[in-house]
Parts: sequence; structure tokens; C-alpha cells
Amino acid sequence: MMDRTEIENNVTPEKLSKRTLVPQESKTKKRRSIIKGIIYALLILTAVICFIPFLMMLVNATRSNDAILTGFTLIPGTALMENYRTMMEYVNIWNGFKNSLIISVLVTLLTGYFSALTAYGFAFYTFKGKNFLFVFMLVMMMVPGQLGLIGFYELCKNLGILDTFIPLIIPAIASPFVVFFLRQYIQTTLHPSLIEAARIDGASELRIFHTVAIPIMMPAVATMSIFTFIGSWNNYIVPLVVLFSPEKYTLPVLMGFLKGSQVAQNLGSMYLGIAISVVPIMIAFLFLSKYIVNSISAGAVKE
Repeated sequence: MMDRTEIENNVTPEKLSKRTLVPQESKTKKRRSIIKGIIYALLILTAVICFIPFLMMLVNATRSNDAILTGFTLIPGTALMENYRTMMEYVNIWNGFKNSLIISVLVTLLTGYFSALTAYGFAFYTFKGKNFLFVFMLVMMMVPGQLGLIGFYELCKNLGILDTFIPLIIPAIASPFVVFFLRQYIQTTLHPSLIEAARIDGASELRIFHTVAIPIMMPAVATMSIFTFIGSWNNYIVPLVVLFSPEKYTLPVLMGFLKGSQVAQNLGSMYLGIAISVVPIMIAFLFLSKYIVNSISAGAVKE
């Protein structure tokens, strides 16, 4: 048998350090797991708090006016069809839904494409007055759109495009903030060597934009498309000013009239109309929100 001195001699400093590191690593892992659990619990609590208003809206859309006044409950009611009939007696909400969807989709597609084209030109082309135009565009970002509403109305009147969807689609394509965001994004992700290589291969400028620039810019374009769609869908003041025919009203305008009618006395119908108007926004965010993270981490060339 080995005596005590031999055992001590066999224990090297490396073995002692390994023995002391094992408890420290276990404590560190345990501490990290506790912190991670606390973070996940806070995130779940935040998600539940954010979801409660939407849940209240959906539940109240199925309850009668008297039931809503009695208090809140998570149990759906049985007055959904009654609320729907009451709402449809005063406004054709599906016609407004169609008008808003047409305008919002066209504005989102056209804004994304032409803003990307403009941002690409500001980022990789040199032309006279480039810096002045870019600074002018930044200044326009600081001017509220409501200040030019009267002049915009007079311009539409002189052009004969009042009571049409043109004033709601064409001016919205020129979005200074989207151009600014896309320009900053493409300058950090698209390396000029890719454009030079495409030019050496004989590709035209438009082909370079469509095959090289657009795929790299897609995360940023999708991110801006979320905000563009939501902004166009919720636009209330401009449709209220330029549209006169009830069959051309957008959904926010119809919801404004709904609040001023006798339907406002039926809270269930009001909740149902709000729920219908919110659904497209939730769907758009659900399908496009993943690009927000991609727009932060995506890159073209890693050096």
C-alpha cells in the first residue's frame, strides 16, 4: 500500500487545478441557467401583458353591450352574429377593407421598389447635386405632412384626381425615411467589389440592381415594408380629405364614421369592427417580422 507521502507526491498541480475548476464551472453554469430562466420569465410576462389587449378585443367582439358593461371575462360570448348584423346595417366594412387592402399593398410594393432604387443610386453613383439632394431629403423627414395638406388638396383638385386612389398611392411612394434607411443599410452590406465584378461580366446597371443589390437589400426592404403597410393601413386624415364617395372610403374612415353613428352605443359591434381592422396588420407583422433580425445581421462581404 502507498503511504501518505507517496499519494501527495502523485498529486500534481495540474490535477489540483482541474479539481478546483470543476466546482467553479458548475457554479457558473448554474448561475447562467438561473439568469436565463429569469430573462425567459420576464419575456413571457411581457408577451402576456402585450397580448391581453388583443384578447380583450376579440372576446368583447363576441359579447353583447350589457355583458361588456358588467365587466371583463375571458369566456367568449354568443352575440357575435348580432354584433356583426348591427355593424353591417350602418357601414359596409368589407368594402372599406378591400379599399384599404388595395391601397396598402400597392403603396408597400411601390415604396419598397422605388425607395431601394433611389437608395442604390445615392449609395453607389456620383452625380451633380447628390449631397444637396440627400440633405434636402433629410430636411423633408423633419417636416410634418399635415403642414402641406391644404396645398396637397389644391394640387389634387387642379389635377382632377380627387375622389380617387391616386393621391393615396403615388405621393406615398416618395418616402424619405425609407430611402435614408435603405441607403445606410446598403452602404454597410453591399461591397463595391460586387458591383465592379458584375460590370466586368457585362451586366447592365438595371440587371446589377435586380440581381445583386435587391437580394442583399431584401431584409431591410421587408423591415420597412412592415412600417409602410401599417402606416398606409392606418392612414386616416388624407383619405378623409381627398375621398368623397362612401364606396371608396378606406377602413379607418369607416371606423371614424362608425364611432359617430348609433353603432357606438353597441360596444360589441365597435370591438368587432376594430378586430377586423387589426387582423391584416397582425398578419403582415407575423410574416415579415423575422426580417427585422436579418436586417441587423445580414452582410454581403465579410472582411
